[in-house]
Amino acid sequence: ASSMILFCSTTNAWFTGTGDISQLTNPMSCTTLTVALSMLLGLAPLHFWLPEVLQGTPMKTALIIATWQKLAPITLLYLTHNSINPTPLLIMGLLSTLTGGWGGLNQTQTRKILAFSSIAHLGWMASIITLNPNIMLLNLTIYIIMTTPMFMLLKFTMSNTIKDLTTTWTTTPQTTALMMLLLMSLGGLPPLTGFMPKWLILQELTPHNLTTIAAIMAMSALLNLFFYLRLSYISALTMHPTTTKLSNKWRFQP
Repeated sequence: ASSMILFCSTTNAWFTGTGDISQLTNPMSCTTLTVALSMLLGLAPLHFWLPEVLQGTPMKTALIIATWQKLAPITLLYLTHNSINPTPLLIMGLLSTLTGGWGGLNQTQTRKILAFSSIAHLGWMASIITLNPNIMLLNLTIYIIMTTPMFMLLKFTMSNTIKDLTTTWTTTPQTTALMMLLLMSLGGLPPLTGFMPKWLILQELTPHNLTTIAAIMAMSALLNLFFYLRLSYISALTMHPTTTKLSNKWRFQP
């Protein structure tokens, strides 16, 4: 991906005589940059590396990949959004929201679930960046603010799989309640914070005669909300809310 960005800059300088990447006029350079940045962000159909990489790394490293690593590609997209063709980004954004919803349904590893959640959120950002980049920045900020404590809570409770979440209520009930609110906000459930950027994006897509894309993206958000609800149900609603005095998660057989 980095070599493709370098090739894009070199090609643009060859045809235009300037090395300023924010003023792309060559169609081949625009397409190359779009594909390269989509690969770095993990947009569908170039998303295959993201779930596997997040699953194979520790929780802190996965947090950096899911949040901090997205800032540089998003910055390049923000600087070049006037030159990039919006159609490929809209298509990849729509595919990413669908892939993030369908891919996370049958996952049992928490890091893979958050990886598909990241793909879905980046799909929402990619679909709106050429129309209103300020909404994209708002969506990115809220996504990072919600994802960072989610990863930290999973690391604190040592929850690598869905099965590990079943004992969090008895050991740390306050943490479980906070985790449930974060999951609902990531799913975009009103009146929580995560609903606002989705609502603004749908409101921006509709006046541009993109009602069909907006409707499909809104329905794909229900898929994300389903597996967030499943995590909330397993962590907070499957055990009686009695706090144990033991700090470990295992129990002796009676």
